[in-house]
Amino acid sequence: MNTLKANLPTSADALAMLIQGNQRYVDAKLAHPHQTPERCAALSDAQLPFAIILGCADSRVPPEIIFDQGLGDLFVIRVAGNLIDDMVLASIEYAAAHLHTPLMMVLGHTKCGAVSATLAGGELEGHLPGMASLIQPAIEQTRGQSGDPVTLAVKAHALAMAAQIASAAPVLSELVDAGELQVVAACYDIDSRKVEILS
Repeated sequence: MNTLKANLPTSADALAMLIQGNQRYVDAKLAHPHQTPERCAALSDAQLPFAIILGCADSRVPPEIIFDQGLGDLFVIRVAGNLIDDMVLASIEYAAAHLHTPLMMVLGHTKCGAVSATLAGGELEGHLPGMASLIQPAIEQTRGQSGDPVTLAVKAHALAMAAQIASAAPVLSELVDAGELQVVAACYDIDSRKVEILS
């Protein structure tokens, strides 16, 4: 394992590290940690990411940058609309069960194209209707609420995906029940660059 730390932080400490990193990003005081040749060498035989991030594929929301983290810090899965399927769950299970990563975050973001397209309705081509059908429940849940409809749906969707992950049997639900994995939802504001923890 070379110079990698043998012990991972607690889920609470991991969440604090993400929040602190995002604040550095907001303040334009980036530390750019863990990006040296020495860090690369330390990671040659193993990885111990302290957080799993399920984020959107949107090019404006790269987790390593908005949380000011480096190589080996985050286990990142990105897909439009931060949606979940069996392959996404398998990826999360690998990090949580085999790498013992203590924190799982579902990261939505404002101005999400996937949510906006679903909200707009109309005919969608290719595989987009399948994506929209998975986002539609969040739109129905927040319909009529005061506020920006896209942001409302983004937050509701992130919370729903986090709940789905936390209850995914047998692996993830058992880790959550045992206190070995914490699952949270969050929303990144593209304008302010701030991450809001939702749960």
